[in-house]
Amino acid sequence: MSNIRQLREKPPETEKITINLGYVDLGRIDLLVQEGFYSNRSDFIRTAIRNQLVSHQDAVAGSIERHTMELGLRDYSRADLESLRVAGEILHVKVVGLARIADDVTPELALATIGTITVLGALQASKEIKTALADRIK
Repeated sequence: MSNIRQLREKPPETEKITINLGYVDLGRIDLLVQEGFYSNRSDFIRTAIRNQLVSHQDAVAGSIERHTMELGLRDYSRADLESLRVAGEILHVKVVGLARIADDVTPELALATIGTITVLGALQASKEIKTALADRIK
């Protein structure tokens, strides 16, 4: 027994979650398990979650891209914000350096397309834009 050494504990590769399901949904899952479509309830739920993530992969990728901090100078033009508005997307500005919002951007356009602004450095924008976005500037 003196030669037994404890190995470093490996961190878990999964996280346990708890969900509440109605009895009818739970019964349907149990039926699919009983019929052999899934090995157990957890297998069904993992598969359902993966399928949902695949169906939303473009949105997830876009969100990750929008939430990444940029380093250096980042200009936001009226055209940039107009295309976001057309696409129905919200921009979360995260810049380390200088972020500039073009002078021809209206407060209405900024409010419709910019969700939050985090700048470690400086933000250059018109007084009207800064006033309109004051509660979104972190």
